[in-house]
Amino acid sequence: MRKQIACLVAWFVVLASAPQRSPAQADLPIYTDHLVNGFQDWSWASRNLANTSPVHSGAHSISVNDVAWTGISFHQAGFNNYQGGFDVSGYTNLSFWADGGTGGGQQIQVYAGYGATNGPRVLLSALPANGWRQYTVSLSALGVAAATNVSRLTWQLTSSGTTNAFYLDDIQLTAMPGPALVRIQVNAGHVLRAVDPRWFGLNTAIWDSDFDTPQTVQLLREAGARLLRFPGGSLSDEYHWASDTTLGNTWRWATSFSNFIHVATNVGAQAIITVNYGTGTPAEAAAWVRDANVTNHLGFQYWEIGNECYGSWEADSNTQPHDPYTYAVRAADYIAQMKAADPAIRIGVVAAPGQDSFANYTNHPATNSLTGRVHYGWTPVLLSTLKNLGVTPDFLVNHRYPEYSTANGAACADSDALLLQSAPAWAGDAADLRNQINAYFGAGGSNMELFVTENNSDAGAQGRQSTSLVNALYYADSLGQLMQTEFKAFVWWDFRNGGDTQGSFDPTLYGWRTNGDLGMVGGATNCYPAFHAAELMQYFARPGDSVLEAASDESLLSAYAVRRADGALNLLVINKSGVTNVNAAVVITNFTPFPAATVRSYGIAQDEAARTNASPSLQGLALTNFPGSSTNFDYSFPPYSLTLLTFAPAPAQLLPGPASGGQFILQLQGQPGTPYVLQSSPDLLAWTSVETDTLAGTVVDLTNVILAGSSRWFWRAIWQP
Repeated sequence: MRKQIACLVAWFVVLASAPQRSPAQADLPIYTDHLVNGFQDWSWASRNLANTSPVHSGAHSISVNDVAWTGISFHQAGFNNYQGGFDVSGYTNLSFWADGGTGGGQQIQVYAGYGATNGPRVLLSALPANGWRQYTVSLSALGVAAATNVSRLTWQLTSSGTTNAFYLDDIQLTAMPGPALVRIQVNAGHVLRAVDPRWFGLNTAIWDSDFDTPQTVQLLREAGARLLRFPGGSLSDEYHWASDTTLGNTWRWATSFSNFIHVATNVGAQAIITVNYGTGTPAEAAAWVRDANVTNHLGFQYWEIGNECYGSWEADSNTQPHDPYTYAVRAADYIAQMKAADPAIRIGVVAAPGQDSFANYTNHPATNSLTGRVHYGWTPVLLSTLKNLGVTPDFLVNHRYPEYSTANGAACADSDALLLQSAPAWAGDAADLRNQINAYFGAGGSNMELFVTENNSDAGAQGRQSTSLVNALYYADSLGQLMQTEFKAFVWWDFRNGGDTQGSFDPTLYGWRTNGDLGMVGGATNCYPAFHAAELMQYFARPGDSVLEAASDESLLSAYAVRRADGALNLLVINKSGVTNVNAAVVITNFTPFPAATVRSYGIAQDEAARTNASPSLQGLALTNFPGSSTNFDYSFPPYSLTLLTFAPAPAQLLPGPASGGQFILQLQGQPGTPYVLQSSPDLLAWTSVETDTLAGTVVDLTNVILAGSSRWFWRAIWQP
């Protein structure tokens, strides 16, 4: 009994000391009338998850009727492939309602699983008879407070009480109170990398009957598309480009290669072409290269061999389908023939993170040169085989979809909250693929680039989330995280895809549209929120800009920064909380902004304007000004919003004449070597340029530019783009 009392004391202390501030985010439901937010039933007790009586709320509850030590257990794999589980750092308690049925008296212990470990058991007070009681167990008591890899929650019937039937309902995690003030820091002096033009990519679909139209060209320009993938997706392994057909079909697809050329060249976008590996030949692919770049002089630089060839869902007519060894041997032939047609092209091969991912066969072992261990996964066998053949691809292709929903599934596999936790996974993808290159290919692979040619929220049946504001936030957050890795290309699936109603429309998901769609645009011109997110991202970063170090101390508020080629600084902030404004203190170092900033934003207000068919001008990006910018300022970011602040560089500090000896050191923001024009003025109104190409941090000798008795006593330096 002593252990039981200690657990209960810890539980009640949490309840008594709970802060009173508003939650930073919504509570996370686990079971409403069914499992939601991607939780799966891993129970080993006799149970019914659609029990109709008694219920605490709604139409269903969970009934349990079994012997001691059986359990109700719900698993959540999480949307991060490398860590497993999900992040509970934004939650405080596990809350649920229980009814002991006739007689009551059951004693249940609750525990959480994280990684390969189970936390301490918390023994609850006996269940009431014929009535509902709410139980609240702190995550601290479960040993998982602030854990980032919780994978399982279990309710286990013990032998201490009765074993008659009991009921559970309305299970959720309680949101943690939000911080009073979040801190965002931007270091304009720390450049992470240059902005890559290949980050602004979109997949295009051969079934898109609205593709080759002036509206499409205009929309692609508005979305800032600079890289278009064709034909993309699983049809790539069935598509014969010359006839515009797939497999043995005689009918032609709506968008042919000629249609694609017409749009891509009018948009001014580069192309990435996916050639047919599954049912095609190297000769067919080489003929495609010749037609594009030799006959038509298109200069289409990027080509990939097949699409997700490791997956059983792909067409593959080889004797051993989905075999990495066969793929590598044939890819070597593809590369040789395609580069013979145009040596200037760059060719990528299909890869997957994880040394044991898609270990479809075991007849070609691959040895990790760093650990000495043998693996049979797709990428180890692929890289080892290419190394032995003396063939080096130009890039590896990675795809990522955090969620997968089955058609008309009873449970809700989509989760807004957990999807918005998943964007940091790009760092793990990049590190894993680079490590595999080093381990299985060696130093010769150092020049292999990493591309992402497909990303979206859910690879399965589409419901409300795909066309909601949440997916727009995910797009921007995903791209912002990827910009901090070594990935050189990012291509979103899809520009137009087509409506779907087979996914989840559960009320736990945000949104109002009655169809799902992985496209940014539905029909000819219906722009979903993800389109407006892409539109905003082109204002955030363009080729020639530099990605800067930026950080937020609150996971619900993502912050990204870019130094533009013209000297301005862009700060993108994503509020992933759907319930509250988040107030932030922004600190900028190594840059002094002009007092007024331009603000572009997209969020609930614009999405609601679309719902109510308000003026189109209210449905797109909002444009306002912020007059309070400085190196240290406060800003309130609305719920579920994208906010882009653009700061022009302030003029340099005004200096009252030269220092002794006719010299002074310019105290200017920016990196060493930043060019400025030095100007002087007698009255702060009229300015005269006296020296150009002045560099930040250098000593400027004014002796030769100051005339004896000059009245020009004020000085400034202006950024010279």
